[in-house]
Amino acid sequence: MKLSSFSGTRILLTGHTGFKGAWLTLWLTQLGAQVHGVSLGVPSEPSHFAAANLASRIKDHRLDICNGTALKVLVEEIKPDFVFHLAAQALVRRSYTDPVDTWQTNALGTINVLEALRTLKQPCIAVLITSDKCYDNVEWVWGYRETDALGGPDPYSASKGAAELAIRSYVRSFFPSDGAVRIGVGRAGNVIGGGDWAEDRIVPDCMRAWSQRETVPLRNPLATRPWQHVLEPLSGYLTLAMALKTSTNLHGEPFNFGPAAQQNHSVGELVSAMTEHWDRVRWEDVSAQYGGPYESGLLKLNCDKALHHLGWRAIWDFKATVRETALWYRQYYEQPRKSITDFSLAQIAAYVQAAKTRGVTWAQ
Repeated sequence: MKLSSFSGTRILLTGHTGFKGAWLTLWLTQLGAQVHGVSLGVPSEPSHFAAANLASRIKDHRLDICNGTALKVLVEEIKPDFVFHLAAQALVRRSYTDPVDTWQTNALGTINVLEALRTLKQPCIAVLITSDKCYDNVEWVWGYRETDALGGPDPYSASKGAAELAIRSYVRSFFPSDGAVRIGVGRAGNVIGGGDWAEDRIVPDCMRAWSQRETVPLRNPLATRPWQHVLEPLSGYLTLAMALKTSTNLHGEPFNFGPAAQQNHSVGELVSAMTEHWDRVRWEDVSAQYGGPYESGLLKLNCDKALHHLGWRAIWDFKATVRETALWYRQYYEQPRKSITDFSLAQIAAYVQAAKTRGVTWAQ
């Protein structure tokens, strides 16, 4: 199955107004898919969803995934060929201030998606997205594998671990490998790229400040993350969906999607790299004054399983990831009259071409 095979398919995408969701929506519509987006609202202002006028390209449903009855009715109505579940409360710090909403959205919301899938009689491929933070992070130096322990100390991580346990239970209890619905799980995190304006994320914080010539405070400049461009995990989700469509062997399996092992850089290194693409920018280390809740210091993923079973690997290195991210925001802030939709589509095309050049299976 090739990317062009998504043309004409019906796709239900939860969280379509969010950062990753908007990019995936744009990519799928460009491929010719009929996208039905499900979100409670637009999570930020500005947003990539609004800037690219994505509402005009899709069926835009405003629905809370915590409303299981309404979600089930919608799924039965759409009868999707593919489901991509991205809707989530995705911020660690917010999970401390509103743990109930975090648990309801991430755990119960995922269960509601699974319940809705149980009603389908026709074939459907579902890719359910959790997070790299679903792992019980003990700050070790090697990458976490899909078989490592789940759960974490903060409400966000724990809720994602709980979602994983729910998925595993439902697959074993209600979704046999020879049934109509096949399910895969995607784990990725620390995604950067244009169009993210979420609170308490380093790139949006920088872009908001630098667009106003302000200084960026860094809470934890030594924290190390496997930074990757947003298109990297999205290509993984699409690859997993295509693999599930053609084979039952991967049904119920989780997959890590992350950068190469050596692409772990600190927050300070990321910000310094971005300053190369902006003029007159400043940042300061405020970690000594920061008294906020726990945030992990070291986290990386082992993506050998995705390489072996899906032929998937990351395409853009750290330098290209930072460059493409910074250029998107410069385009948005410095040339607001030019179409950000065209610019985003051009980045998708460049990414796919880079994947073809490297001989990656999904891009051929």
